[in-house]
Amino acid sequence: MFRLLCKKLNNPRLSRKASSAPDNAPKASDNETWLRKLKQEHQEALPRSSLIGSGKIVSSRSSDLLTVPYEVVSTPPKTPYINVKSPLSNFITLSHLQTKTQRTSHAKEFVDVRILKCRSGSGGNGAVSFFRDAGRSIGPPDGGDGGDGGSVYIQAIEGLNSLAKLRTTYSAFDGESGAAKQLDGARGKDVLISVPVGTVVKWCMNPAEVRNAVNSYKNTDNLPLRRVLENHRVGLHCTGRFEMDQKPTHIQLFRDSYEAGKGWLFKGKDEAYHDDKDWFQELNEKVKVYDVETSQSELKGDRFPLYGLDLDKPTPTPLCLLKGGKGGLGNMHFLTNIIRNPRFAKIGRSGLEQYFMFELKSLADLGLVGLPNAGKSTILNRISNAKPRIGHWEFTTTHPSVGTVTLGIDSHSFTVADIPGIIKGASRDKGMGLEFIRHIQRSKGWVIVVSLERHNPLEDLNTLLFELGGIEEVTKKNVLVVCNKADVKSDDPANINKFYQIRDYCRAYQWDVLPVSALKNQNIDLLVRKMAMCAGMAQ
Repeated sequence: MFRLLCKKLNNPRLSRKASSAPDNAPKASDNETWLRKLKQEHQEALPRSSLIGSGKIVSSRSSDLLTVPYEVVSTPPKTPYINVKSPLSNFITLSHLQTKTQRTSHAKEFVDVRILKCRSGSGGNGAVSFFRDAGRSIGPPDGGDGGDGGSVYIQAIEGLNSLAKLRTTYSAFDGESGAAKQLDGARGKDVLISVPVGTVVKWCMNPAEVRNAVNSYKNTDNLPLRRVLENHRVGLHCTGRFEMDQKPTHIQLFRDSYEAGKGWLFKGKDEAYHDDKDWFQELNEKVKVYDVETSQSELKGDRFPLYGLDLDKPTPTPLCLLKGGKGGLGNMHFLTNIIRNPRFAKIGRSGLEQYFMFELKSLADLGLVGLPNAGKSTILNRISNAKPRIGHWEFTTTHPSVGTVTLGIDSHSFTVADIPGIIKGASRDKGMGLEFIRHIQRSKGWVIVVSLERHNPLEDLNTLLFELGGIEEVTKKNVLVVCNKADVKSDDPANINKFYQIRDYCRAYQWDVLPVSALKNQNIDLLVRKMAMCAGMAQ
C-alpha cells in the first residue's frame, strides 16, 4: 500500500495539478499562467478543527471494547474522518510501561518488541535572491526551491532474528534551502530500518505520555495494568478505502505544518508590510490553493494501516513509512507583470514525527505451549536441532526458541517455536504473562504439552486453553495434545486414568493426543510424525 502510494506521489504525470509550480527559470508569463490556474481552482482549506484530536486518550470506558478492536463514533459526511475509539492496549505494550524491576532479565539477550520514534525530514526553505552581473546591481528573481525532506523507509530482510540492534530513534535529514542562480536545495537523506522477516509494525502512542496517564488511572481505579489499558480508549481519525467509506482501514496522521496562506519567508520588509499591500493579498489568495493542494497530497500519503504492516515475507524494495516534507518555493515563482521584485519565498513543509511499535512474530509452523516445567524444552531438544536450556525449575525457558525438525533426507522439514511456560492468571500478567504468545500466532498448529506427573493434568489443560483465549480461539488452529512424563508411575492405574481422561476430552474436539516420555526418548518418532500432520504436512 505504502509503496504504491509513494509511486503515485512521485509520478510526474499524476502530480501535475494546478498547484504544480513551473520548472526552473520561469518567465513572468509562466508564473502568470500558473497563478491564473490557481485562481480558477480556488478552494476552501480544510477546517483546522478536523485535524485535532487524533491519538488522544479519552476517559470514556466500555467493557464491550474488550472483545472488539475499535468502536466507530462518527462517519462521513457528518465528520471529515471516520472517528473511532480503540482500547489503549492496542497501541502500547506492557513491557514499556512496567518499572525496571518488573522487566525480565533476559531483555538484553532476546528483544522481540521495540517502540521507535521515527521522523521524516522537513523541506528546505525557498531562497530569496536576485540575479546580478556587471551591468545590473539587481536583476530578476532567481531564488531556487528548497529540497524535499528525507523519508523513513522499512525493509524486511532474511538473516535477522531479533530487534535488539534497532535504535530508539530514526530521523531522516531535512532538505537543504534553495540558493541563488535558481539552484534547488539538495534533497534530505533518507533512513532505512532493516527488520527481520515476520515483523509486524503498528502505530503507537508516545510511551512517556501513556505512562503518565496510566499512573493517574491506576491511582484512582486500583486495577491491574492490563485492565487499565483495556478500559481506557484512544480517539483516532481514520480513513477508509474510498472517500465516503464507513469502515476504517487506515489511521490518519497529521503534520504540524503551516496553514494555507501562511509560511512566507520575507527579506527586507516584514509580514505586516506585505499583508497591507493589495498585490500581495491577491497573490496570497492564489497561492493558498497551492498550499491546500499540497496539504491534501500530504494527508493522502500520511496514512498508516489500522491493523499495522505485516512483513511476513522479505520486501525486495523498501516501503515508505513516513514521507518527507515538500521543499518551499523560491522567489523566482512570484515574478509577475505587477510584482517585479518579490522579496519573499515559501518555507518548506514540516516532516512527520510518529511512534511505531515493532513486534517480531516467529514464522514457526508449530507452537509448543504448556505450563512451566512440563517438558517442552526437552521435547524440542529431542526432535530438533535446537538446544534450549533445560532444568528442573519453573521458567527455565525465558525467551522463545525455534527448532527445525527434519523428517528425512528426501522429506520436508518444519519448524517449532517453544515459548516460556504459561501459568494460571497469565492473562492478568502473572508469571511471564502472555507477552510471548505473538510467536505462535502465525503457526498452523499448536502442540499443547501437559505433564502426567502433575496431580490433575486435565485441569492443567483447561487452564492452558483458558489463558490462550478459550476454546473458540484454540480451535482455529490444528491441535495436538502431548502427555509428557508418561513413564512416571506408568503401572499406576491412577496415572493411566489421567491419560484416559485427557484422551476422552480431546476426542470431543477431534484433537489428536499422544503419551510420550521425552526424558527416556519414548514415542518420540511417532510424536514427530503427528507433529508433521499438525503442521499441515501430508504423510
